[in-house]
Amino acid sequence: MISSIRIHYIIALLLSFLLTSCNSWLDVQPRSQVEDTELFEKESGFKEALAGVYSSMVSSKTYAKELTFGFIGVLGREWDYYSAAQYDNAATYDYDATYPTMYIRNIWSNSYSGIANTNNLLAHIDDKPSIFSTDNYNVIKGEALALRAFLHFDLLRLFGVSYAVNKEQPSIPYSTALSYRVFPQLTVEQVANAVLSDLNAAEALLRLSDPLVTGREITESDDNGYLLNRQLHLNYYAVKALQTRVYLWMGDYERALTAANEVIQSQLFPWATSTSLQLGTDLSLATEQLFALNNLTLKADIADKYFSEGSSSSFAVTRDRLLDYFDRATRDYRYTFLFRSGSGSTANNRYLRKYDTTSGGTYYNYKMPLMRVSEMYLVRSEVLWRNGDDSGALDALNELRIARNLTRLATMPADFESALMAEYRREFIGEGQLFFLYKRLNKRTIPGYPEVDAVEEKLYTFPLPITETEAAQRNDNK
Repeated sequence: MISSIRIHYIIALLLSFLLTSCNSWLDVQPRSQVEDTELFEKESGFKEALAGVYSSMVSSKTYAKELTFGFIGVLGREWDYYSAAQYDNAATYDYDATYPTMYIRNIWSNSYSGIANTNNLLAHIDDKPSIFSTDNYNVIKGEALALRAFLHFDLLRLFGVSYAVNKEQPSIPYSTALSYRVFPQLTVEQVANAVLSDLNAAEALLRLSDPLVTGREITESDDNGYLLNRQLHLNYYAVKALQTRVYLWMGDYERALTAANEVIQSQLFPWATSTSLQLGTDLSLATEQLFALNNLTLKADIADKYFSEGSSSSFAVTRDRLLDYFDRATRDYRYTFLFRSGSGSTANNRYLRKYDTTSGGTYYNYKMPLMRVSEMYLVRSEVLWRNGDDSGALDALNELRIARNLTRLATMPADFESALMAEYRREFIGEGQLFFLYKRLNKRTIPGYPEVDAVEEKLYTFPLPITETEAAQRNDNK
């Protein structure tokens, strides 16, 4: 691992983390540090280790706040209101200020810590393939490889310049072992290729054994239900979706389209229904999720704290801004059901409801989406538009519009790229995707921040933590 990061092997196992039902394989004592020789003697140890990596992602420093609606949401200009003390410097892209420096340092260290724990699992799994039952060897190794790719790719999107700007620019290290040695700083292209290498290996393993692919029916009696609830794992189709993101980011549009089509054509991720949205039972759009984190404190730690009129830390948009987001189409299910109004002095505020998920029952509750099938339709639409297939692009866009209770467009928008960005904004507000979209499209003006040329001023690329530039002597990543 990188010299500036002290490796701690953390198994933060929470009962019912991976499975929303109680499973006996999790009936063990949580542990903070476990000797490898003890942990990896049994299959249960590998399950615990994998659970620990997923659990580490449910952190306010990364995917439970800053990389979904917090820091990254402010950078994407998603909100009108937020804690000024914590985010005013982020809103002007002053990455050297105190709070942004802290956010950036935490994202770096937490992500590489998760990668280190994944590497530790991968270092041991091939030593004892005979201890695994049924398909668990392929599934656990495949998910671990995919997790390593997922975390590295988000680091690349943050700390590497856009592929379209300079794929030869030095970016980040790709860590493949639990080690104190300094891993070399790779170029943007080299990291992207390393991500794809891990994803291809994960795909090959999961294609053989993931119940979503094989059709094998899993019950509680099968290995205590270990392979249930595949959306809470980096399953086969989540791997295909991540491949889609990487290929699209690299400008390899044909491979992006092929991967996206495979996810869509599986028909395993149906649109949320108007009934479930109206009743508030599926506000996180759980049926559409390709990969989600299970956050057992989602309501108290996120919905009530950050999307409530009674909290000084809340994120909100104004009524007028939200109407602009939705082109005044108030029949859109996302406008109608996924926001609520404030009252009194905050009556003009609108608060996101995606994370207020406690009334839908076991399947729907506590899920934080990281990838959803709607993204695949938007990718399909964009690639077909780039290929000159306006009819196909419009069909893909209309699939999403109809699912959200909008009318079918008869003709392509005159400015397709602007229409695409607007649809991403409506669809993924609070999920951390807008900033990455603007960066991938190399937008010189960030919508809502016309003051500077974002590409020229290098607003899309985080500076490396000072510990990396000093102790590890990294090259300029911008």
